[in-house]
Amino acid sequence: MTDFARLRLIYLLTGVVNAQWGACLPALDARLDLGEGRLGGVLLAMGLSAMAGMAAAGRLAARPLLVWTAPAAALALVGPAVADGYGALMVAAGVLGLLLGGLNVVLTLHAAAAEHVHQQPAMSRLHAMWTVGAVGGGLAVAAALQAGAGVAAVLASSGLVLAAAIGVATFRARPPAPRPAAPGTTARRSPLLVVAMGLLGAAAFLTEGAATDWAGVHARRVLDVTPAVASLAYTAFLAAMTVVRFAGDFLRSRLGPGVTLRTAGMATATGLLLVISSSTLGTLGAYAGWALAGAGMALIWPVLASTAGHGTPGQLSTITTLSYSGSLVGPAAIAYIAAATSLPTALALPAVLAALLALTGPYVLAAWIGTTADGGRERELLEQR
Repeated sequence: MTDFARLRLIYLLTGVVNAQWGACLPALDARLDLGEGRLGGVLLAMGLSAMAGMAAAGRLAARPLLVWTAPAAALALVGPAVADGYGALMVAAGVLGLLLGGLNVVLTLHAAAAEHVHQQPAMSRLHAMWTVGAVGGGLAVAAALQAGAGVAAVLASSGLVLAAAIGVATFRARPPAPRPAAPGTTARRSPLLVVAMGLLGAAAFLTEGAATDWAGVHARRVLDVTPAVASLAYTAFLAAMTVVRFAGDFLRSRLGPGVTLRTAGMATATGLLLVISSSTLGTLGAYAGWALAGAGMALIWPVLASTAGHGTPGQLSTITTLSYSGSLVGPAAIAYIAAATSLPTALALPAVLAALLALTGPYVLAAWIGTTADGGRERELLEQR
């Protein structure tokens, strides 16, 4: 199996794993009667443990981590399935977050290395495969819950099946070859610039995390729909993301990274404003908002990851860790804001961050590409715009 073929399959299955957690969250919330505060505690435990997993994966990137982190992350779905209370769910979410955090870093490093070795842009299409898996996983959860299956049975059976499938896909997967930095670029990239790239990713993934963990809960609590219908809000977000990501590599090559990032950020912010206004617009307006936000989010991380791929493995690891922390810590912050105010008010946080990303992101990318010896075409596109 070629590098890209293996990665496409692993991204696909990893998307299914993530969808099982996100789409089942409204049903878990209803089953255990958590409320915003305790649900926020669960998400915070998941976020903190995921950050620890990301940091560990960055330090151990040269080892064959993919072989065991991917199957273990799928198997960890069994934990939330058997949790019988708030404390047990906190522990299970922590284990799942630890493994998913490490897996996200490892996958990004493998994808960046494959792009470098084959001299072929593929980051957007790889993430499209992730969203294909997530959409399929979300639809499967909605169908199973609508048919009367319990959330525990759905998560446990999915975890076992996915662990076996991913184990086959990752068998004998080699770690990525380290990518040497272009001459003179490392010294010209300040730690502040690396952190700025990571903060852009964190703002983006906070928005994606808001959709993963709160789209269904918002639909159930604010719009008063059934858990099965509520899970389709997350699916709408991912469906739009999937369609746009398959065209993402082409759009980025035509528009340049700066214009692509600005357009995507504004689309995301506009979509979230529709969601916030759903008490007036209704269910269809909210779902259209999640779809528009998904279309914008489709392009942001692939642009950042491909651009960051011009750096050293250590820089890419730091950027990835900071970026993915937004998706796992951010939803917990939304929970606490929602508990103090309301969920629509809390969703203003990712909307504002998406707008700030659109305004500041192109300048950060220009600074990063300006220190890259082989970034000529992208640098020209940024200068033209």
